[in-house]
Amino acid sequence: MTFSPSQLEHPIVQAPMGGGPSTPVLAAAVSEAGGLGFLAAGYIAPAAVREDLAAVRAFTGRAFGVNLFAPPGTPADPAAVRRYAATLRDEGELGEPRWDDDRYAAKLALLAEERVPVVSFTFGCPAAAEVEALHAAGTAVWLTVTTPAEAREAAGAGADALVVQGVEAGGHRGSFDDAAPGEIGLLALLALVRDAVELPLVAAGGIATGAGVAAVLAAGASAAQIGSAFMLAEEAATLPAHREALRSREGTALTRAFTGRTARGLVNRFLSEHGDDAPSAYPEVAHLTAPLRAQARERDDADAMNLWAGQAHSLAREAPAAELVRRFATEAREALAEAARRL
Repeated sequence: MTFSPSQLEHPIVQAPMGGGPSTPVLAAAVSEAGGLGFLAAGYIAPAAVREDLAAVRAFTGRAFGVNLFAPPGTPADPAAVRRYAATLRDEGELGEPRWDDDRYAAKLALLAEERVPVVSFTFGCPAAAEVEALHAAGTAVWLTVTTPAEAREAAGAGADALVVQGVEAGGHRGSFDDAAPGEIGLLALLALVRDAVELPLVAAGGIATGAGVAAVLAAGASAAQIGSAFMLAEEAATLPAHREALRSREGTALTRAFTGRTARGLVNRFLSEHGDDAPSAYPEVAHLTAPLRAQARERDDADAMNLWAGQAHSLAREAPAAELVRRFATEAREALAEAARRL
C-alpha cells in the first residue's frame, strides 16, 4: 500500500522549493515532526538527487517526498526567445537558450530504484506507464493540478493523490500547459476538483497559518502543502536577500521573466522591467537567464534575482521547522474548534 496524506500525524506537507530553499535537513525535520518533508529534484543532476536522498535518510526514517518536473512540451519559438534576449542585453552575461527535459528519464529511474515513499510531479502529467513503474516500486504518485480538467487527466493516469495548487501559491504554477495556466483561487479550486475526481487532495497556495490549514481541511483537503511559510525556517537554505525580502516586501505578481514559465514572486526591479516582454518559453528562458540569476545570488541582489513567494508570505515566521509544524497543527485544531462553536 502506497503512502497517503491521511497517514500523516499532522496534515502538513512542506512544499518542494527548487533552486535552493529545500534541503535534506528541512525535509527531515518536517517529517520527524509528523508532517511530510519534500526534496526538490528540479534543476539538479541525478547524482545530486541521489546525494540528497542519502542525506535525508540519514536524518530520518520517516516518509518523505521528492518533486520532479514533468518534461516540457515542444520547444518554444526561437524568434520569441531572441527578442526577449535582446531586452536583457544590458543586464549582463546571458546563457545559451536551449530545450531539454532536465534529465527526466534518469531521475525517474533513480526515484523508482531508490523506492522513494512519495513522488510528486509538477508541470505536467506523467504517462500511465511511468506511474505504474513507480507504483511497482511502492511509491505513491501525487500530481500537481491547477484546473478540474488537469485533475481528471491526472486521475486517469493513475495518481494516488492530487496537489491542488491555487493561484495564490508562490513559485511556478504547476499547470500542465503554461500557455493556459490555471488561475483559480484555492478554495474555489478545491470545490471544483472535489466535484471532478475522487482522490485525496493536498491543498496548496496562500496557506501560512494554522487557520489556513483548518480552512482547507474544512473544504475537503486531506492535508495542506505549505511553502513560503517554511522559507524562513532555520533549516531552509533561503538566501539572505530573499529572507529579507520576505520580511519587508508585500506585493507579489505572476511573471515569466526569470524562467519562461509562469511563477509568482515578490515584485522587484527585474520582474517589473522584463515581465511584460517574457515569452512562454520554458526551459529556454531559464537557461538564458541562468548566469544573470547566478550573479544576482552571488551579489545577494534582491532586485535582480527571482524572489518566489506566495500571497501570504508576510505571515511567515522564523523558527525551527519542527516548531512550525507543531504550531500549524495546534492552531488548526484551535481554529476548527472555534469554527464548530460558531456553528
